[in-house]
Amino acid sequence: MDKKIDNLYRNDKTDEAIHQLIEKIDEHPKNVDNYLQLSTYLIEQGSFDQAQKLLEQAQHLVEKPQELSYNLAVAYYMQGEFDKALTLLDKIPNDDLTLYQKALVYLKLGQLQRALAYALSIKNKDNRVKELLGDIWMGLGDFKQAEDNYRQISEDERNAKINFLLGIALFDHNKEEAEKFLAKSKKMDRKYYQQAENQYAAIMKMLSDKEKGK
Repeated sequence: MDKKIDNLYRNDKTDEAIHQLIEKIDEHPKNVDNYLQLSTYLIEQGSFDQAQKLLEQAQHLVEKPQELSYNLAVAYYMQGEFDKALTLLDKIPNDDLTLYQKALVYLKLGQLQRALAYALSIKNKDNRVKELLGDIWMGLGDFKQAEDNYRQISEDERNAKINFLLGIALFDHNKEEAEKFLAKSKKMDRKYYQQAENQYAAIMKMLSDKEKGK
């Protein structure tokens, strides 16, 4: 990675950083690192289609095209092309990054047991892995396991989504605490809260009816 260009990018000089990387690619079309750095920035900026096209073209130019596979798999994943993403990921050694991405893909495909198997295999379980495990357990209907994983993320690092899902996970056995998490989620991001409330309306109604029936 070119650190000078990365400093530009991290200091919000995105266009300048991207322009310099394009120049470097034109000068050294076989250098895989420049493609990886540029595609990473494009993915972070939400330009998934551009990242995909860049990497697909680069595959025919660099000596080791397999080094582009992870970023290309992410670009495919972000555009909903899960089968293409899996095909590439299956060719890459199962390090933590690859296992995480595979778990994400299988979660999106609704193959929750496979998603769980890959997620549990990740050695370094940082916050995004804990969140992923919580999401998978939620999908499997195991609210206790979901709660345990979400709680492992410190309070000051929980976003509106995690607070909302903690509220859902707790609703059945600790309504008072659940409502505090839901209120915190709503305060953090009202737009997300409303979307999530619609998404989980059936579950919330079921838990509310269960609570009334006690």
